[in-house]
Amino acid sequence: MKAIALDDERPALDIIEAFCSRIDSVDLVKTFTRTGEAHFYLEKNPVDLIFLDINMPKESGLAFFKSITQQTLVIFTTAYSEYALESYDVEAVDYLLKPYTFDRFTKAMQRAQTRWRTIQQTHSPQASEQAHLFFRADYGLVKVTVSDILFIEGLDNYLKIHLREGQPIVLRLTLKAILEKLPADKFIRVHRSFIVAIDKIQSIRGRMILMDEEEIPIGSSYEKDFFSVFMK
Repeated sequence: MKAIALDDERPALDIIEAFCSRIDSVDLVKTFTRTGEAHFYLEKNPVDLIFLDINMPKESGLAFFKSITQQTLVIFTTAYSEYALESYDVEAVDYLLKPYTFDRFTKAMQRAQTRWRTIQQTHSPQASEQAHLFFRADYGLVKVTVSDILFIEGLDNYLKIHLREGQPIVLRLTLKAILEKLPADKFIRVHRSFIVAIDKIQSIRGRMILMDEEEIPIGSSYEKDFFSVFMK
């Protein structure tokens, strides 16, 4: 698992670094003492896990996690036990109360690895047609059947998942982040604002894709990769 850590106290980050160096299943790639720096990093770099202090000076760890568009696991670290209940409302893997031991840290990592493996199996291209994805929305989880997705529309830091039936699902997520979760052989990005399900395409006219009475443009920078799919 690729991980980052965020804590306003450098000694706390040193402990996380030391513990992670003793566990083969995690690669701690970056540490941060400011939420702004972590926000900037996550906009361009996907990670699997965040070690996150709750009691930060400008923005709490809980507020930070709710605001990020990337879907990632989180282990909260804090010296205050009163935040534990709220941490589970955002599906936290674990809640480490400072000071914690290496054994306690290891248990948290085992839980994270178990959940991460489950996610990887669900998102793998070999998963069945009825595989489901779970997305965080409105402080809960939304279940989406992959085979029901027609196309996905990007709207700044939000996106809209259009389904074969029912109303679209709106999530706070980027197209780049969701594309990494979808089976690569079944979905393709065709425009800076659209991802389509390849097997749901009804027809192609010039640079327009027809899907369920919707016309989706093919961006010039995506045109070559898109048409190469049908020439294999």
